[in-house]
Amino acid sequence: MLPILFGILLGMNPDKKKTEQFLIQTDMHHERIDMTSTVDDMVDDMRRGLNGETASMEMIPTFIEVDTQVQQDKKVVVLDAGGTNLRAALVSFNSEDKSVIEDFSKQPMPGTQRREVSREEFFDSLAALVEPLADRGDKIGFCFSYPTEIFPDKDGRLMHWTKEVLAPGVVGRKIGSDLREALSERGVSNPPEVVILNDTVATVLTGKASQAGRDWGGFIGLILGTGTNTCYVESNASIGKIQGLDANRGQVINCESGSYTGRFRGKADEMLCSMTERPDFHQFEKMISGRYFGPLVTQSVLLAGESGLFSKKGFAAIKTLGEISTKDADNYTHNPSGSGNALVAAVKSSGSDSDARRLWFLIDALLERAAKLTAVNLAAAVLKGQGGSGPLSPTCITIDGTTYYRYYRFQHRVESYLRPFLSTRDKYYETVQVDDAPLIGAAVAALTN
Repeated sequence: MLPILFGILLGMNPDKKKTEQFLIQTDMHHERIDMTSTVDDMVDDMRRGLNGETASMEMIPTFIEVDTQVQQDKKVVVLDAGGTNLRAALVSFNSEDKSVIEDFSKQPMPGTQRREVSREEFFDSLAALVEPLADRGDKIGFCFSYPTEIFPDKDGRLMHWTKEVLAPGVVGRKIGSDLREALSERGVSNPPEVVILNDTVATVLTGKASQAGRDWGGFIGLILGTGTNTCYVESNASIGKIQGLDANRGQVINCESGSYTGRFRGKADEMLCSMTERPDFHQFEKMISGRYFGPLVTQSVLLAGESGLFSKKGFAAIKTLGEISTKDADNYTHNPSGSGNALVAAVKSSGSDSDARRLWFLIDALLERAAKLTAVNLAAAVLKGQGGSGPLSPTCITIDGTTYYRYYRFQHRVESYLRPFLSTRDKYYETVQVDDAPLIGAAVAALTN
């Protein structure tokens, strides 16, 4: 691999060449990731997780199928607990299968304001948002975007938090049951039943609902926003850790792919992981997601400055910024001369165009690596899922998350890895983007379960 990497450097812009050399030396270069072997390893991890063997991905069965019809003109309450916000609304589908969203409201996700909240405070915050809607919907579809064990009755028990949420008393609790109890304590008589699902599961259901009338070989959902995760439709016959499933049917599997542990961590990855609350958890998420990309750039810049990639004045100016935000890092690649960006001001103060160029090349290279890892994630789901082969049976990949659509040239980068890799294996796909996917998917789940 190394001769290939160094061969790439020939004839390169001098500042880009120095940056690439630094990335190679610190194991952060995207060419260090071999698509074939990494996809194979991820698929094997998925298989082991489905069979109850030791695996880094939880591979959580959801007991939710995609082949059921959505009831029309029937309202359900939807709740969406994501990485930043908690959102609620009433959702229904009209006679044309178009979603109708009413009485939308939102508030900060409890436990995300750098303040720990108790179990009671957490569920009361949820109930306060749901209470005004509770008597207007037959069920509650709750899109809960954290690793959760789902039961056949569609309730779920939180396994552990991600995205640095501070609410330890909620871990191990049944989310639907505790929400109904909190509603009762607020005076809601006979609280609606709750269907718990992950945001990636909601994304899959939204994609399928939006693509009625077309035959698809398979369905995949990808979230790349504050965090990241993937889900796909699997045959029950392949789910060895649950007995008694109908082998002729299938269901959505929540992979929890953000927890995947590959063999490609670099020095900056290790530095970042060591600074998080749970260093060994969600290593894959910490390489690509919006919550962690800025901190990953920060650690990479620290390494780069110490190795002499930047001038002393430039490095000192960047260091005074503290932790670089994901927004500033990504905006720098979009516009490295944009006013209002602390990174732009820092490198300008050094008076070195070389510093400015090297910083741009560094951030761009980390985005390239994130795109390649995203392509690995999607390719593994396509190959493991139920999708057929050939262009007449493509997989429907529904993608949600502002990070995926915001990162600099990210969609193009992912496509440049994914499509060639899959087409040589006679696998085809189309990507779908649907607005408000967590809300609509949660409504679909409530209306079909």
